Amino acid sequence: MKLSRLAMVLFGLSLISIGCQQSAIPYTQDGNWVYRGDFDAIPRSEAICFVVGDSAYIGMGVDANFIRYNDLWSFDPVTFNFSQVASCPGVARNSAVGFSINTEGYIATGYDGYNMLNDCWQFNPPSNTWTQKANFPGTARYDAVAFGIGNFGWVGTGYDGNYKKDFFRYDPSSDSWTPEISYAGHTRTAAIAFVYNDSAYVVTGNSSGAVVDDFWRFDPYLTDSLKWRELRHIDNFSPATYDDGYTTIERSNGVGFVMLGTKSDGGGDRAYITTGINGALYSWTWAYNFATDLWNEKTPMERGARQGSVGFAVMNQGFVSLGLSGNTPVSETDQWYPDEPYNQQD
Repeated sequence: MKLSRLAMVLFGLSLISIGCQQSAIPYTQDGNWVYRGDFDAIPRSEAICFVVGDSAYIGMGVDANFIRYNDLWSFDPVTFNFSQVASCPGVARNSAVGFSINTEGYIATGYDGYNMLNDCWQFNPPSNTWTQKANFPGTARYDAVAFGIGNFGWVGTGYDGNYKKDFFRYDPSSDSWTPEISYAGHTRTAAIAFVYNDSAYVVTGNSSGAVVDDFWRFDPYLTDSLKWRELRHIDNFSPATYDDGYTTIERSNGVGFVMLGTKSDGGGDRAYITTGINGALYSWTWAYNFATDLWNEKTPMERGARQGSVGFAVMNQGFVSLGLSGNTPVSETDQWYPDEPYNQQD
């Protein structure tokens, strides 16, 4: 059936109207958090997390009595159940890093209550075994970031008595570390790192007690001078209007994860960051659009502000678990639905 010119115009205007209505959803109703149960061990914060295959692995951390742990638990994103696996033979710790390379997970660095650490351990899920690997060659530290891309892993930033921005690459085939070129921005600790399309993104964190506003992308396949690219700042930094509302992105000790093929906010692939601290504890949640290098605000974390949580995506589902609310460690695990309206009953 053919439409008249007037009908086509009216139809187009109706689509514009629908688009405006969708973009006008209040951030407090833009996305939904659903409670998926509690972590099966003692509540804690500053744990580690890595994803191998269709399972996430969560462990280590510190509880309300400052007891540290070396246990590890697998999380099933279908049943939402936790199952304990082999504990790491290394010293119990908090504020370590976790990352995965292919079919194995790794933990490195951290703090045992007395000492900053630089040891590195590999976990093999099929055999449920741990193997000690070559020590991280940088200074012993905690609150670093880590990520795996291809056949390598990277660990960098953190705190060793000073705020750091150095990085080192780990090669599991030779069990060796190599210094990596550093980005040109702020030193930082307690930052967020996530991986998308074979590039890593490093954002948020603090340096000398102040949150930082720069944002960096790392592409390991480029030459050294091009590996790090600065993205748009995460505060009201430019004279343009796009960042006028960037008032609660900056933070430290938050979490992030990536979800593909989302439908809201124009659709596409997004990174999400939530929780953390910036003067006060945060529940603010923001979405990062890889295609436009822009952020938009989403529904805050429903079960309350906290820091020192773990965030991860497995089977393209996003989750946040554990953390510290005031002086109280929490054990809730929540799933993030970016395309659903907020439902306070969940």
